[in-house]
Amino acid sequence: MTEVFVNLLVALGLGLLVGLQRERAAAALAGFRTFALTTLLGAVCSGWGGAASGALTVGGLLALAVLVAVANLVRARSPAYDPGLTTEVALLVMFLVGALAGSGDRALAIVLGATTAVLLHLRPQLHSFARGLGETDMRAIMQFAVVALVVLPVLPDANFGPFAVLNPQRMWWMVVLITGISLVSYVAIKLLGSRGGVLAAGLLGGLISSTATTVTAAKRSRAGAGETSPALLAIVLASTVVFGRVLLLIGSVAPGQFRALAPPLLAMSGVMLALSLLAWRRHDRPAAAPLDAGNPTELKVALLFALLYGGVLLAVAAAKFWFGERGLFAVAVLSGLTDMDAITLSTAQLCAAGEVAPATAGRVILSAALANLAFKLGLVWVLGDRSLARPLAWLFGGALAAGVGLVFCF
Repeated sequence: MTEVFVNLLVALGLGLLVGLQRERAAAALAGFRTFALTTLLGAVCSGWGGAASGALTVGGLLALAVLVAVANLVRARSPAYDPGLTTEVALLVMFLVGALAGSGDRALAIVLGATTAVLLHLRPQLHSFARGLGETDMRAIMQFAVVALVVLPVLPDANFGPFAVLNPQRMWWMVVLITGISLVSYVAIKLLGSRGGVLAAGLLGGLISSTATTVTAAKRSRAGAGETSPALLAIVLASTVVFGRVLLLIGSVAPGQFRALAPPLLAMSGVMLALSLLAWRRHDRPAAAPLDAGNPTELKVALLFALLYGGVLLAVAAAKFWFGERGLFAVAVLSGLTDMDAITLSTAQLCAAGEVAPATAGRVILSAALANLAFKLGLVWVLGDRSLARPLAWLFGGALAAGVGLVFCF
């Protein structure tokens, strides 16, 4: 009996929460009491119907839908009638939330009920977000939907190729993971624009592409577009974020090996964070530093990454088979010159499968990250102004020395 009362209290609490939001929004159709009663009705239908609880819940939902329709027909005669359906749909959702609570699935009921309340409350922010998206941004979102929801489900989940390491569905899942992280950062930086300043350019640029951030900052310094200290801070911040991104990818692909893989990368993250603070001291007042971020969800980009990831996966497996650990480090350095994601994901996946020892995998990924730092330093020397390249050489030189020490220590 105690369980029954707890279910009813959960349903009542969720109904009151959503009803409070609708009451504050001055919804004409339903408010505080109506939403509370609706969730209680759902809980009663699913919790006391016995063998017929399913039919009773469906019947209650249909009856509620009829009541909502009749109420709308009556309200439609009023000159102040609002044709929006938000409150009506929320009522139906909360009935089902009450049904979940009544059946004992309280965790799911709480999540859905709280999510409904938050979505209703964030109406102005969501509308503002939608208005802030341009055509290019919408195309990026739709292309990500194709990458994640159309292509991924139809790919075979089986191993092919030499060393049996090429799994089309798993390879494309890595594409979804990378483009998803980049898409969030891409949309954020588009919405922030120049208002976000150099901090946003560095932090979000590191999530999209630290190499692209470096190239953009270097070209701006060569063109004389402002002081070099904003460009220096943006580059160092973006390179610091790379290590956080790498740790995120490892946690997603090989969570069981994360504690063994992470120590050298965490130590290097600390080094890069200290260097970011030094760069920050050179630049007390962050200025606008727009980032020229390309669309990360272009299908061509996704396909190229899938091919690159597959190639690195094969190269790592072959190097391990023919040359042992030394071969892995050579592949990591070459791959890390231009892209950290592919070598990180492939090494972590092989580690999760037991093909590479965790201690070795962590050092391999760190070696790729060091090669990536060296490559970006070279880009700045070639593309940027010497007033940017010299202080960056000191900072990245210190980072490379510390990183090489970490590779041998771990």
